Amino acid sequence: MDYSFSNVALIALLPFFAFVINAFIVKKFTKLAVTISCLAIFSSFLLACRIFKDVVFDVYSSEFYVHKYFNWIDISSATIPFKINMGIYIDNMTAIMLLMVTGVATLIHVFSTYYMHDDARFGRFFVYMSLFTSAMLGLVLSDNLLSVFIFWELMGFCSYSLIGFYYEKEGAGNASMKAFMTTRVGDVFFLVGILAIWNIVGSVSFVDIYAALSQGKFAHDIMIFGLGIPVATFAAFSIFMGTIGKSAQFPLQVWLPDAMFGPTPCSALIHAATMVAAGVYLSLRMFPLMEAGHLLTFIAYIGAITAFGAATIALVQTDIKAVLAYSTISQLGYMVLGVGVGAYNASFMHLITHAVFKACLFLAAGSVIHSLHDHHTHEHVQEMPRMGGLRKKLPFTFIAMMCCTLAISGIPFFSGFVSKDRILGDALLAALHHKVMWVPAVLGFAAAFLTAFYMFRMMFLTFFGEPRDKELYEHMHEEHLQLNSNVPLLILSIFTLGVFYSGSLTGQGFIKVFKGNYEWFGTLVEKPHVANFQDHKRQLWTMDSSVDREEFKHSRYDEKHGKTEEEAHHVHQVHLIGALMSIVIAFSGVFLSFLMYGKKSLNPAFWTGLFSGWYRGLLNKYYFDTFYIKVVIQKMLLPLNNFLAFIDMGIYDRYAIDGWENVNRWFYTVAKWFDNLVVDTVAVDGTGASVRLFNVVLRTLQSGKIQFYFIMIILVLSSYIWAIGSN
Repeated sequence: MDYSFSNVALIALLPFFAFVINAFIVKKFTKLAVTISCLAIFSSFLLACRIFKDVVFDVYSSEFYVHKYFNWIDISSATIPFKINMGIYIDNMTAIMLLMVTGVATLIHVFSTYYMHDDARFGRFFVYMSLFTSAMLGLVLSDNLLSVFIFWELMGFCSYSLIGFYYEKEGAGNASMKAFMTTRVGDVFFLVGILAIWNIVGSVSFVDIYAALSQGKFAHDIMIFGLGIPVATFAAFSIFMGTIGKSAQFPLQVWLPDAMFGPTPCSALIHAATMVAAGVYLSLRMFPLMEAGHLLTFIAYIGAITAFGAATIALVQTDIKAVLAYSTISQLGYMVLGVGVGAYNASFMHLITHAVFKACLFLAAGSVIHSLHDHHTHEHVQEMPRMGGLRKKLPFTFIAMMCCTLAISGIPFFSGFVSKDRILGDALLAALHHKVMWVPAVLGFAAAFLTAFYMFRMMFLTFFGEPRDKELYEHMHEEHLQLNSNVPLLILSIFTLGVFYSGSLTGQGFIKVFKGNYEWFGTLVEKPHVANFQDHKRQLWTMDSSVDREEFKHSRYDEKHGKTEEEAHHVHQVHLIGALMSIVIAFSGVFLSFLMYGKKSLNPAFWTGLFSGWYRGLLNKYYFDTFYIKVVIQKMLLPLNNFLAFIDMGIYDRYAIDGWENVNRWFYTVAKWFDNLVVDTVAVDGTGASVRLFNVVLRTLQSGKIQFYFIMIILVLSSYIWAIGSN
């Protein structure tokens, strides 16, 4: 493939063109607009497949990259250079990410033609979806943090629009505003981090940042509130706060569950392939900075707390989409935990596998919801206590959802086991070397148990047993034979199998799961080695490069990292122990869920009564919303808002704005008085009066009578003689 800027950028531009076109034609040509959206994202998928083929099947090393850019803004002066470049950055991670985003988004678009068909705003939905997908693809292709931030914010706008899509519903508007404002907290820190890096490096390009790290430009402190803080730590923390907001990590996780107010396909896109994935992707891109800033332990704790905390809340949810929402937060916590324990490859793999099975889970949940229509309230039912026995009416949806549940639960031979359990293995390895890492490791394994439990709880409540709402069950829409709903579920459920991630795509070595050697994924995706960018800064490594192709062939994973055979054996042993522990824990969670909700030999009401305080805390989501409303907003932000309002209106407006107005008014009064009295009366009118008076005098003297002239002459002469005589 020709890796010219225009060819590669087309992947993101095609959905954007669809957005622009559809924005004008959607009202009159709705079906055409939907077709354009689907064709645009499918075309992007085909282009992404070409890049993926070049990277994977041509077997380039993890150090391969293509970097092309152009000058966007240049306002440099003779003394101060100021240039901003924009470009594309393609490496192996980009290639895999592009395939995932376009592939999953294409299937979600197709499913949406079924799910949203009868919606009054059918066409508008696809307008937003095209822009949303385009923004994520632009972010993935970005070569610098500034363009990442631009697309990052664009996704924030799209999520706001889609979450509040049903704005007439109670709570939808508040949910969209909550998502928008909560993520803004992280975005402010992200922007501060970008400015800090710009100040140090003079650029925000990934290549320049990696080169600066290798050159030691981040090896100094900055003063903040009188404290010397390593600049790498400050920049890394600021960037990671962006991840906390976007990927719904503790303590900013509160917005994501409310995102389910949007249409279910929108939830699938947000939770799987776009918005929340962007935060983890950013952390992976900036991993060398996180490592240089000694932030990994903090990151591991944030991820572990999020994974465990969200999993516990999912235990008591009754809304099927709420269960999936909290499972997303928990799985994102696993990815962040992976970043924190240095499991760079496993974290990215879980990002990919999670996107597939989570998209399928949401689409399957959408199929269930779409089939359950309450004829009394005229709404689609989402509450699991009203379901039950649906596998008989929705067998295809049941099979797809079961495959995804097995994957997310970490059952062997499914994708979740391949990715998530390697994260747990690396967490265990980190704990063995550093005692402080035992807490994240234990929380990670505990979350694995809870994940298996609450996911199978969802399956048992939804698909097994007898229907708990007979009328609802009898009036179900049996629409599970439609291709535009079935095909996406079929494809996504197939790709929940671990064989696609644990072996070689050329057909060799599929069964190497327990040793932690993941063949194509393990050798293609590694953390950036910053030393390479010091020697090859701005170099474009392309498929037709003159550099010897053999130089970019895969080397053995252990050799690349300089591990001795003994060290590699130790790592493999720890991963084996971690995998076995994970299997036991996952099956224990499934078994307990079966006893409680399948066989019903354990009464859930007994346990909720026994732990009633804990249960109330989970129902209230650990009171995070209450804390933010009662304390952060009402006790902190509201007084601050009132104080700033007083400064604004009581001081600034009163003395600066209104005061200046009063000064101007006084000056106006004085100027008006001066104009009327001095200028008009004295200068203008006075001059005229003087001339008139002088004219009257002259006219009087020029009477035309000789007697008067004679008398005047005598008077003048007399006066003159008298004056001379006096002297």
